[in-house]
Formats: sequence, C-alpha cells, structure tokens
Amino acid sequence: MEYPALVLKRGEEARLRAGHLWVFSNEVDVARSPLTAFAPGDACAIVDHRGKALGVGYVNPNSLRAARLVARGLDHAIDASLIVHRLNVALSLRERLYSQPYYRLVFGESDGLPGLTVDRFGDVLVAQITTAGMERRKEAIAQALLKVLRPRQLWWKNDAGIRALEQLPAYVELAHGDAGGEVLAREGELEFLIDPREGQKTGWFYDQRENRSQLARLVAGKRVLDMFAYLGGWGIHAAAAGAAEVCCVDASASAVEATHANAQRNGVADRVRAVRGDAFDHLRALREERERFDVVILDPPAFIKRKTDAAEGRLAYRRLNELGMQVLARDGILITCSCSHHMPRAALLDGVQQGARHLDRHVQMLIGLQQAPDHPVHPAIAETDYLKGFVCRVLPA
Repeated sequence: MEYPALVLKRGEEARLRAGHLWVFSNEVDVARSPLTAFAPGDACAIVDHRGKALGVGYVNPNSLRAARLVARGLDHAIDASLIVHRLNVALSLRERLYSQPYYRLVFGESDGLPGLTVDRFGDVLVAQITTAGMERRKEAIAQALLKVLRPRQLWWKNDAGIRALEQLPAYVELAHGDAGGEVLAREGELEFLIDPREGQKTGWFYDQRENRSQLARLVAGKRVLDMFAYLGGWGIHAAAAGAAEVCCVDASASAVEATHANAQRNGVADRVRAVRGDAFDHLRALREERERFDVVILDPPAFIKRKTDAAEGRLAYRRLNELGMQVLARDGILITCSCSHHMPRAALLDGVQQGARHLDRHVQMLIGLQQAPDHPVHPAIAETDYLKGFVCRVLPA
C-alpha cells in the first residue's frame, strides 16, 4: 500500500535511525511535504531528504510531535493485521512475566503501538488513546483486542489531559460488553476493586507492583504511613505483609472510601485506616502532633509535567520528602517515588539528601525502584523510563 511521503530535512533522520519513533514539526521539510496537506491521523511514509524510506507512520499536523513511526520499511500497512501482531507480541511478554492476567498489556512506543495504552484486569480491558493516529484506528484496535483476548468488557478511558495537545476530545465509553459486574486488579494474593470510568488513568497503577513487593521485608510489626494512597495499593500490601498499623491518606473522598472497601476485601481492615487530607497539610499536622511512623511511603502524582515546571517541581519533591522524614521514627524507612519523566533519578535522591541535611539527618539509600517490567523501557525514548524511587533508611546524624 502506498502512502504519501512525509519528507524530513537534511540530517533529521539520525534520531529515527537510532531507534526513536517521533518526528517533530520543525524536522519536516514543509516545502516538499506541507504538514497542512495531511489530516490528523493520516498514514504516511516517512522518508529522509534523499527520498529514502525510513518506514510508515501517522501524522498530526496540529501537534508538535508531528508524526510517529509505527513500522520500519514499507512492507507493513498500519492496519488490523499489524495491530493483532503487535498485541500478540506484547501478550507473549506479559504471559512470561505473570501467571495471572492482570498487567499492563500495551505500553505505547515500547510495544510498537505509539499512542496506545492497554491495561488488563482479568476479563476486562481498559484502553487509552493519546494520539490522533490511534484515534483514527480506534475501531481496528478494538477489533484486534477482541480477537486476541476475547474480553468481557472493553473500556475506552480517553480522558487524559495529553489528548488536548493532539486536539482530541476527552471521553470515557464502554466499547464492548455490559457495564455490570466488578472490575478487579490483582497483585499476588491481593485484589483491589477499581472503577474504569471514574478512576485515575486506567483505574490502577501496575507500574508500582514490583516496588510494593519490597514491603514484605520492611514492615512486619511496624507502623506505616501511606501518602497519596489512592485505592490503598501500598498500604494494603503493607498490612498483608504484617504491618501492625497502617494509615492511608488521600485527597479524594472516593479514594478513601475505596481504600476502606479494599482493606475489608483483603481481610486487613482491622489494621488499615484511611483518612482524607491534602498530603502536605496532613504531614504538617502529623509533625505538629508529634506522630511518628516506622515506614513512610510517598508516591505522589507527577509534580513536573513540563520542562518549565522543573525548578518548582524539584522543590516540591524536596519539601515532601523533608516532611516525610519529620514524621519518621528514629531509624525509620522512607520510600519515595516520582513518576515525572522530567525529574531525573539523581535529582530525586539529591532532594532527599538535601532535606535530610536540613533536618540534620543521615540517609542510607538501600534499594532503587523503577517501573514494573510490563512497562518496558524503550532505550531510544527516554520518556518511557519515567518511574523512579528509593527505599531509604533515615538516621540521626
């Protein structure tokens, strides 16, 4: 199948040849291939300035990321057959990693399907599209998911703010199946009731599953504070691992209610309490009340969503970690995370160290944390390596 050419300026093909998949609008030779000649989501052949094809992809003339490469060479059309193939390749990895069908099935560029995320909750799929190219192929994606996985339900959770950058509307809809019945996320022996319509992202954060497994050797008999608790993932894991007392804090009333329900579901309600509160305000209040916890978990939303937010965001992470250390018991454990791509791993640890020195504390970094392997990193695309964190021991100086 022949596609219209999107021609790159001289030298702009180097990044794609090195493995990247994005074409920025200022890299396009608009004299030879005007972006205005394309409609959002149009397929194209991406070629270098000499006319040599790099591969096929799709275009959005309204976006800074003007095109995304989907397949190298010209042998593959961007069609249902390609999507089915990529889904099967993605599925084979997850089935190798996990014995139960609960995981991130598709992680965008890392799985060769840029602009598409799919989480699997047993017989329920929750998918999210963030690009015009994938939006144009929504029905083909749905049919491919039904063919490969035969789910009971398929939800489109297309309400991410990033869609606005592609000039796409926000919506949530059920694409297949009946809306009734529970939707559960499972991690090991624990299960969590989620809401694919109103929940954050796709309803759950599988990216922390491997990191939560670290709790088993840290929390037995301890008092644990879980900030930004959402549905209680960290806190309920801590209670199941033998924590004596767990306090989960979240700003959302519905999240607090769900944490109570999930604690009850997993038989740890007697040791888990959930309270509503702003994280910074709540930590300050705990400090004033001289409350102390053996383990403090800080898993906030992204404080840095754009490069321009970097300075302010780094300060927010430092302040948060400093507050967390102020409610730690002597010789306590601080678990701190960032899901901001623009927050470098070293900068997060440096913020912890700066906060510790300000409080006259000594920190030992024990374990480095990263996203679970069902969120594979694309080595050429730094944005896919977004989650970082540390398990730290905090001592008096």
